[in-house]
This record gives sequence, structure tokens and C-alpha cells, in this order.
Amino acid sequence: MSTALITGASGGIGKAFAEELAAQNYNLVLVARSENKLNELAKQLQQKFQVKVDVIAKDLTEIGTTNAVFDFTIQKELTIDLLINNAGFGDYGDFAETDEERQIKMIQLNILALVDLTHKYLPLMRERRSGSIINVSSIAAFQPMPYLSVYSASKAFVRNFSQALWAENRKYGIRVLVSCPGPTETEFFTEAKFPPTLANKTNQISTPEEVVQETLKALERGDSTVVIGGLSTHFITKVAGFVPRETLLNLLEKQFKA
Repeated sequence: MSTALITGASGGIGKAFAEELAAQNYNLVLVARSENKLNELAKQLQQKFQVKVDVIAKDLTEIGTTNAVFDFTIQKELTIDLLINNAGFGDYGDFAETDEERQIKMIQLNILALVDLTHKYLPLMRERRSGSIINVSSIAAFQPMPYLSVYSASKAFVRNFSQALWAENRKYGIRVLVSCPGPTETEFFTEAKFPPTLANKTNQISTPEEVVQETLKALERGDSTVVIGGLSTHFITKVAGFVPRETLLNLLEKQFKA
């Protein structure tokens, strides 16, 4: 049986990945902060699908926790066939007025933890000449976003980083995919402290299950990138390349100002 490691697995898209992969007979390593939620999910999946589920309750915004995750899998002699870097969060607000520590933690989770885990497991996949990596980004990766400045920049990093790895690792039989969902039914807007007036404007929202299904199909095809959502979501990813940058930024600033 193959084994998948999923970060941010206690809810939303990460939980949906865990449920779908367990149904596909994957053993799982689930990583998130909430030990209670992870243990409850692990129990449910083990009982329903008869798969092995290991739980690692770690906060990946803290320096060094990626070492603990990697060491756990090595000590357990677990071969990670599929790495899903899903953990991440956003923060709405004027950057100059935001909490500094929260911005740094966002970079630690959205970028540094993702890069570190990828760097730890990718060489092992190369040795085996097999394996897959899914990095969860966002449609925010396709343009700068005023009032979500660090978040959109971090997701742009994930997109570019993942696409480069896709090109570097095809010859080793390794698939790398960046998934860029549009608005999704998760706790993102609440955790990012989005003003209700903006959050309520969001339409064409995907379910976490839809995001997972489309992502896994794209991985199977060998795609480098998948954008998930309705026509407006796909339009957003295209328009940034045709509109002058200053014009785009002025439009976005007005759209996202509370």
C-alpha cells in the first residue's frame, strides 16, 4: 500500500484529501496542530477503510517542526509516496497595520515549511524514481492582492516553485503538481479575518471534495498546474497577463478595500 503525508489535515481541503485517499487504500500520515481533531479523523478512517493512519500533532509555523515530522516518518520506516503540502493561512488587512508576528508565521507555514518538507522527501523519491508531490496554492497566486499582500505573494512563490520542480523532476518519474483553487468552503475567510461584506461577495464556491477530485485527476494526467473553480475563477487567472499592472492593482485595491 502507498502512503500519503498530508499537512493541514484536520479540516477543509486537507481532511478531504485524507478521506479520499483512504478510500483509495492509501495509508496516511496526518499533520496539523489539533491533536484531538487528528485522532478523531484517524479513528474514523481506520474503522471505515481499514488503513493505517499515523498522527503528528505539530504547529508548522514553529521553526524545527518539519524536522520532527521527517524524523517521525524515518523512525517509523514509512515510505512517503505522496506528499501533500496543504497547510496554510491568510490574513486580511493593510500590511502596515497588521500583526508582524502573524505575517512571519504565514511565511513560515505557507513557504518555509512547504519548501523544507519538499526538500526532505524529494531526494528519497528520486532514489526510488517514483513519488508525487502536491502543493496547494490559490488563485491568489496569479496577481498581487492588496490587503492580502503576504498571502498572495506566498502563494505566487508556491506556484512558481512547484512549476519549476515539475520541470526538474519529470525525468526521475516524479510528478509535481500545484493546485490553485478558487474560493472554497473552508474556514479560510474566517481565519483570515475577512470583512463579512467582502466574504459575502464570493460566488462560485467549490467544496473541498471538488478541489480534491480535480487535483487528483490533474496529478494523474501529469499536469504541472490545475486551477479549480468556475468561469470567473479561470478568468481571474488569465486577465492579469493582459491588463497593465498599475490598472490591475488599482482595480484590486478598490475591490478588496473594506
